[in-house]
Amino acid sequence: MSEPMRLSVFKTYKLYVGGKFPRSESGRVYEVTDSKKGKWLANAPLSSRKDARDAVVAARKAFGGWSGATAYNRGQVLYRVAEMLEGRKGQFVHEVADAEGLSKSKAADVVEATIDRWVWYAGWTDKIAQVVGGANPVAGPYFNLSTPEPTGVVTVLAPQESSFLGLVSVVAPVIATGNTAVVIASEKAPLPALSLGEVLATSDVPGGVVNVLSGRTAEIAAPLAAHQDVNGIDLTGADEDLARELEAAAAENLKRVLRPQAVDFSAAPGTKRLTAFLETKTVWHPTGSLGASGSAY
Repeated sequence: MSEPMRLSVFKTYKLYVGGKFPRSESGRVYEVTDSKKGKWLANAPLSSRKDARDAVVAARKAFGGWSGATAYNRGQVLYRVAEMLEGRKGQFVHEVADAEGLSKSKAADVVEATIDRWVWYAGWTDKIAQVVGGANPVAGPYFNLSTPEPTGVVTVLAPQESSFLGLVSVVAPVIATGNTAVVIASEKAPLPALSLGEVLATSDVPGGVVNVLSGRTAEIAAPLAAHQDVNGIDLTGADEDLARELEAAAAENLKRVLRPQAVDFSAAPGTKRLTAFLETKTVWHPTGSLGASGSAY
């Protein structure tokens, strides 16, 4: 007796917002194809303006707890994400190969570099304050100390071509420094970003710290650039014309803006992105001798 034919179970990709996996509020999807032959890969959610607003609400809600965690704790949480990525390496190799038209061996190199990049940023969480903070020399009997603090909610336009290494290279530094993120995935290759949401959900990253949207980059980015509760925007995934429009919209509430530029994501990243969405808090404190009670006067 012949065995019954088995039907494949196709993966349904969803948004990642507030630690959950909603479909787009609009109910719309769009076809994602591979970069070589145009073969259908999946239907990705086509995010609406409502989805973008929901993601900002989730990111703002998560900001207090995430920014208030110790830098060491954030590093531990990020390292856990790298562990989860390592366990799902095969899935990401497949998705990156399709997204970027790479052989399986080259895609494996990209995925391994991506995991290493995540670990690298995890290691910076409790070190960046020493690099950009410090004691300032002043005239007078005072200590003057500067320390970095996160900007807040940051919208990230992920790179269009580098679907995984570029994605992690722009998202990890934002959250490593205590910000929360609303990520717009690569329009033509969103699947690795949507799968990253699944990894984040099964790691220790609190819901809302990273929110992943897919769809038309310009359509989603416009309301986020103008949103009064978004504090910064990374325009890496925008073309020149779109970047100009978004930067003008961002000026309304003085968002921090990281302009798009040519980046070799395979090169050592340095600390530029770690400091792009940090504010500096400066504190003055009087110096003097200790009294009998042990208090400083």
